[in-house]
Amino acid sequence: MVLDPNKDASLPEPIRRFLPAFSGRPLGPLLTQAMRSLAQRRPEAFERLGEFCKAHFLIDPTDLPFIFHVVPDGRAALVHTTGKNGALPSDVVIRGPILLLLGILDGSLDGDALFFHRAISVSGRTEAVVALRNAIEDAELRPSDLLGLGGNVARFADSGILGGLSLARQIVTGTHRRERTDS
Repeated sequence: MVLDPNKDASLPEPIRRFLPAFSGRPLGPLLTQAMRSLAQRRPEAFERLGEFCKAHFLIDPTDLPFIFHVVPDGRAALVHTTGKNGALPSDVVIRGPILLLLGILDGSLDGDALFFHRAISVSGRTEAVVALRNAIEDAELRPSDLLGLGGNVARFADSGILGGLSLARQIVTGTHRRERTDS
């Protein structure tokens, strides 16, 4: 998907209005368990982080009322979610709309391009961000990997989740209208 840097990729205001800060709280334990389970199945995905496996990453989806504190320490990985006012000390801060951040994670969007177009921002220890980016790209993770799925169920989950994210990005950025009128 080609990103138009002039388009806002934030979730629409009506959706954001119905998401209180505590709505992200259940995600912390679920994501912690998913990362630890992934580390058991695919430890090489975390080994690439090297010394930065214990780094504290603050992921701030700018269009959501909560933030993620992530320590990607393999089987000891930890994810906390808090309201925007509950920021813990961190080595790295990554900010941007949630659909763009998820696009970097699933590999459908180029994080470097998003950074240079100022669609996302990164501050702190850049070498930790580079290690994380390399680990994510090298692992070629799919949603089914995080969910611990295999076989046909994994293919179905990947197709549905990735297709849904792509459609959501197209709707939010307005590219679905342009693509339909261009054809």
